[in-house]
Amino acid sequence: MNTDGRKLDHRTLTELRRRGIASLAAGSKPTEVAAAMGVNLRTVFRWLALYRSGGWGKLEARKRGGRPPKLDGKGLKWVYDTVVGKNPLQLQFPFALWTAGMVRELIARRLGVQLSHSSVCRLLGQMGLSVQRPVWRAYQQDPEAARRWREDEYPKLHDRAKRVGAQIFFGDEAGVRSDSHWGTPWGRRGHTPVVSGTGARFGANLISAISARGQLRFMVAPGRVTAPVFIGFLRRLMVNATSPIFLIVDGHPVHRAKSVRRFVEEQEGKLELHYLPLYSPELNPDELVWNNLKNQTLGRKLITSRESLRAMTLSHLRRMQRLPALIQSFFLAPSTCYTNL
Repeated sequence: MNTDGRKLDHRTLTELRRRGIASLAAGSKPTEVAAAMGVNLRTVFRWLALYRSGGWGKLEARKRGGRPPKLDGKGLKWVYDTVVGKNPLQLQFPFALWTAGMVRELIARRLGVQLSHSSVCRLLGQMGLSVQRPVWRAYQQDPEAARRWREDEYPKLHDRAKRVGAQIFFGDEAGVRSDSHWGTPWGRRGHTPVVSGTGARFGANLISAISARGQLRFMVAPGRVTAPVFIGFLRRLMVNATSPIFLIVDGHPVHRAKSVRRFVEEQEGKLELHYLPLYSPELNPDELVWNNLKNQTLGRKLITSRESLRAMTLSHLRRMQRLPALIQSFFLAPSTCYTNL
């Protein structure tokens, strides 16, 4: 039901405006405020423009005149729609993520209004936007292929696995290094913290597979992950398996090697390989195993030797094996929850 402000008395309209702005300040999205108040989205941005031009007093329905806001409701809505719905590359910016400086330049370029950096930050916050860590996605990814996988291909695979009693695993490889550090420590303002460690650089390659039941299988590769190494991991994965295994991996050449295909065929239906869409790591819950390993252990430790790197890696992965609820949580992330059927 839409609210017609022209039919409201001044006191009611003023209260409606204040409630709307208070909701924005509390973190509600403009679309949510418009729906809750029963007003047009443009009206919410018009209220926001009034508030920004003079504070709470500007929301008084009786007041007229005064200095017009630098950005009216129409301009604010355009800024919101652009930041939410468009990639900066579409507007000839060299960077693919919106920053306050780019929004400031955008407003000046398209609307002819000069705002300070702090004013732009306040404006974006009042619109219900916030600074967020982006999800990395390759530009080569085919969004339609990813959608088909989530909505069509995986559900069919899941149903078939259920019919034949197969277990579904997601597998992936990763490399860890002695000089990789994750996290943001506290320190004196203006003094970047320094992480001390050995100048020698060394690493290790790993393979793992997880299931929605909370199972984790892993192997430290003796060197580079090649087709024979991957086949060795597949052999381990099948040890003591009482039902067929459907392993979902990415399209890496190792996974599609002739020797790997031949090995899978020799298993006579006990093992199947299935492939994620190209450039779609976010669809693989097993990616979160490596994220957890690097964030929670290796990225926060002082690693002095190849042996200590291996020991820390094995210790953390074995600990994760004893935490099936943690493994199951990797299937509940926003990009992987499609697996819960």
